[in-house]
Amino acid sequence: MILLQAKAIFPVGVIELKITLNNTNPAIWRKVLVPASITFFDLHHIIQISMGWKNSHLFEFKVGDYKIGYIDPNEAFEDTADANEVTLDLLLKEGTIFSYLYDFGDGWEHTVAVEKFHDKEAGKSYPVCIDGQLACPPEDSGGVHGFSDKLEILKDKKHPEYSFIKQWVGRGYNPEKFNIEKVNRELPKFRSYMKHWK
Repeated sequence: MILLQAKAIFPVGVIELKITLNNTNPAIWRKVLVPASITFFDLHHIIQISMGWKNSHLFEFKVGDYKIGYIDPNEAFEDTADANEVTLDLLLKEGTIFSYLYDFGDGWEHTVAVEKFHDKEAGKSYPVCIDGQLACPPEDSGGVHGFSDKLEILKDKKHPEYSFIKQWVGRGYNPEKFNIEKVNRELPKFRSYMKHWK
């Protein structure tokens, strides 16, 4: 396991991040404001809520030469830093672009861009989602290509798999809709999502 020990690049504040799900066209993305002092483990859960994932699979960040992820105490990960131990302000600066991989099977790869550092605003709660586009794919839908195939089926009610896929994606699923209000209702609870991993 890699240990990272250094001083924060910037004073503690708020980081504006843009998270884009790779290889989606039009792009599925979110913009969030997060405290710079949180860990990458915290960020994982914030991304889960903001994008619309269900926190059912493993994850990994890559920042420059560093791999950061969940460390199972019963296994050895000599090339990976513990996401519980590394804070954002240790590695990130304005203009940094890094990756977030969720679900090693489906391989949902995201590009995360550090757009700005902000001062905290008095009376404002963080994290908060400030913008986004389109709904997240359903879990276990076979990666970007599998998801694209399912969207094509949903456009054709005469397709032999239409009824099955319609039921599988769930009632009310609309790939065109991003519900920012729902995300911001859930984000204040993000620490409770971490219990699944602890």
